[in-house]
Amino acid sequence: MQVIKEGSVRVDLAGGTLDIPPINLIIKNVVTLNVATSLKAKVILTKTEAKGVQIISHDYDKSIEFKTEEFTSENIYFNNYFKELTFVVQLLDLFGVKKNIKVELSSGAPAGSGLGGSSSMGATLYSALCEFTGTAFDKVEAIRKVNLTEGRILNAGMPGYQDYYPALYGGVLALLPQTGEVKVEQWYSSELATLLERRCTLVFSGESRNSGINNWEVYKAFFDKNEAVIKGLNSIANISYQAYQALKARDYNSLLNFIGKEGMERKRLFPKIVTPSMDKVMAEIRAITKNPGMKVCGAGGGGCFLLTHEENEKDRITTILNKENMKVLDFKVVGPL
Repeated sequence: MQVIKEGSVRVDLAGGTLDIPPINLIIKNVVTLNVATSLKAKVILTKTEAKGVQIISHDYDKSIEFKTEEFTSENIYFNNYFKELTFVVQLLDLFGVKKNIKVELSSGAPAGSGLGGSSSMGATLYSALCEFTGTAFDKVEAIRKVNLTEGRILNAGMPGYQDYYPALYGGVLALLPQTGEVKVEQWYSSELATLLERRCTLVFSGESRNSGINNWEVYKAFFDKNEAVIKGLNSIANISYQAYQALKARDYNSLLNFIGKEGMERKRLFPKIVTPSMDKVMAEIRAITKNPGMKVCGAGGGGCFLLTHEENEKDRITTILNKENMKVLDFKVVGPL
């Protein structure tokens, strides 16, 4: 028996950092917009005769076999016995899986890219384990359990919830928080997908950072009544809501403009998320293009950033990025699942 699953890695368009309860209910008009891409986490589960579990991680370039007796509660949850594979093992434990399986996985995104690759992989693994074990699959329950599992491992406050949705829903999503749930709106169209592919460039700078930990700093500052953070998050929410209104009106030119504005506001609030090399590249791009936008991916910053521009400027922008040894990550917008 073998189960193969893939789940899209997201590119966040607007409203990241706002997807953390209960901040998402305290700030007015919170909405998070993201898109499911052809960059995909992949999970392969194979039934074996082994008296334990083999985990092959392409991200960490590791293949490790664990015996069933190693899967104790102490090892899984309290003493970091499984190290970087703890997330995988804790998800296996949700299903009581501790033998007769080979788990092969990859996140679909560079480490520290800010694209939520590990979260996408977690959601995809959960879905695969449901099929492997014959467990009924529910998207809402999957997101809740994977989010809580990842939060426990980070041990620095809860991670945002937006990263899990594209892997399980696909398309172009608007996530609107409500008490105890998140309303999911699907806004995919072939017209929008084509526009995003032609007028956005996704770039991996090679400068990896951990955006999940930054969430805790924001969370703490918000509830410590840090006026700058509260004002900044409200401003991000306002811009994101305007982007959402443009999306609903199919005013895609305005949508792209608001993505760039959200990126600028995020930089004002968290100056360190834009590195000197990113600033240098953006200055070069501004010198040769008309009104480009830049948004660093991830809640508090990651190694990737999204550029918005006119369709005919993509080649010139790519030339600049290549000169600065930054990698363009080609992607397609994936349709709804």
